[in-house]
Amino acid sequence: MHSASRPTFSLGPDDFESRKFLGTNDELATFRPAILGVRWATTAVSAVLAASEIIDGNLAVISWIVAVVANASYRSLIPLRFNGSRSTLAQLLAEVVLAVAAVGLTGFWDSPLVFTPLCAVIIAGFARGFGFATQVGGGAGVAISLPYVQAAEWAAPEVYRSAQWMAILALVGIVAGYSRRISGEADIKHSLAIDRLSRLSDANSLLFNLHRVAQTLPASLDYTEVLESSLSRLRGLVDLDAAAILVREEIDGTWVVARRQSVGIKGVVLTEDLPYSAQRAIASGRMVVVDELGDRGGFSSKAVSAIYAPLMARGSLIGLLGVEANSIGRFTGRDREVVEGFVEPVALAIDNAKWFSRLKTASADEERSRIARDLHDRIGQSLAYLGFELDRVVRQNGHGAPVGDMLEDLRADLRGVIGEVRDTLYDLRTDVGSDKDFAATIGEFSARVADRAGFEVVLDCDTGSRIPILQEREMWRIAQEALINVERHADAKRVEITWRCDGSQAMLEVADNGNGFVIDSAGRLDSYGILGMRERASSIGASFQVKSAPSEGTTVRCFLTQD
Repeated sequence: MHSASRPTFSLGPDDFESRKFLGTNDELATFRPAILGVRWATTAVSAVLAASEIIDGNLAVISWIVAVVANASYRSLIPLRFNGSRSTLAQLLAEVVLAVAAVGLTGFWDSPLVFTPLCAVIIAGFARGFGFATQVGGGAGVAISLPYVQAAEWAAPEVYRSAQWMAILALVGIVAGYSRRISGEADIKHSLAIDRLSRLSDANSLLFNLHRVAQTLPASLDYTEVLESSLSRLRGLVDLDAAAILVREEIDGTWVVARRQSVGIKGVVLTEDLPYSAQRAIASGRMVVVDELGDRGGFSSKAVSAIYAPLMARGSLIGLLGVEANSIGRFTGRDREVVEGFVEPVALAIDNAKWFSRLKTASADEERSRIARDLHDRIGQSLAYLGFELDRVVRQNGHGAPVGDMLEDLRADLRGVIGEVRDTLYDLRTDVGSDKDFAATIGEFSARVADRAGFEVVLDCDTGSRIPILQEREMWRIAQEALINVERHADAKRVEITWRCDGSQAMLEVADNGNGFVIDSAGRLDSYGILGMRERASSIGASFQVKSAPSEGTTVRCFLTQD
């Protein structure tokens, strides 16, 4: 499966010392409040130390104090920036030169402005680390000490003072550089945290969309509804211009265009007639993303970019999803992730719907067989009897014998057959539903059967709690078949029907005091419909038991437990 790959970068603390500053970011932006504070602090200290010189009217000191204050004011309004370019580096070095000149031209290390270079060294450390700051501090110290070296009277005190101030400048540069490193590590962690938060946000959005897919697609087992909802949901998740869902025929491997939007293909399509990229997806079993289709084209004549994904279920290829757009590179990384997460629930939903459709067909065939059996057992025999009686009446009439009484008997028998037809049709239509539970249904049905069969029915049924409708319907059909068996074969005087249900478990028992039969008789088991009842119980995961013996009656018991 093709997906957009994202390079992963890992920055360590040392990368801030070695990287090239060729970007547009301001490296001093984070430290601007600290720089402003240090600048005005050193300016204030210099002004205090120069107070006596200013009172005495020392023009050099007064001029440089004014210059330092003016520079501090200017940089307060327009802060110094550094992004690694030559222009910003020149501005930073100009700051150093200004500080060195202010000290050097007002008394060197005896100058009242001696604290001014500290701010320049700190700025250098914040800009490029302690290595650069140490070089700047050392250079400034040498520049200020140079006149002492050239002077003949330079003695030990001057050497000591120069070394002391150069050490101070170096230490200040190291501290500033270290502060920058700590801040850089914090920036890295902050950036990584922001990046991870962004990824988590993207993942959350994707999972939310896939959750909506999972909620809607498998909810229905109707084949048509699954296809419609799949395409509708896909349109809501991905910015597309055309789409198609193709379902593979297992027999000949052809493709049925089950649902489509803005594509020209329809009906049944051979694999070799599919778009080239769609064939690649089928052959590889993986999603194929194409940013530019070129001359090979797609399902739509206007398609320029596309995503083709095979639909896999139970390890088998059951279909193909095609998503197309009319512009180059339309589909983003998120679109690809959405489609990738979309195909699995769609494939499962389509496969489930197909199997459910087959089960409905099989159930319909079974129901037709049951109806045919009911008609044969009840109506068929009665109609055959009426046919024999009608033939006898015709023969009697041909011999000149009176047939009036025979016709009256025949009419009464015909009325009985009509009643049987009505009862059979009514029995076939009787069923549980959302507004009619098992207890109500069995009560209505058993009363009708007891009236026509002449035996007593005793009901002991729970009401209120119900199991899922499909399971309850199968339990009802088992009870119906068992009661009809009693009517037709048992010659019973009493039938007891028990129904227990608490919402998670259900138990059905139909017991009669009739003739009974030998359990080991397979032919009798089939003729009494026990095989069908056992299959119904198995289809819903219920246990089924029949207990019977000649002259001891029969008990049918079915027990269901919800998982």
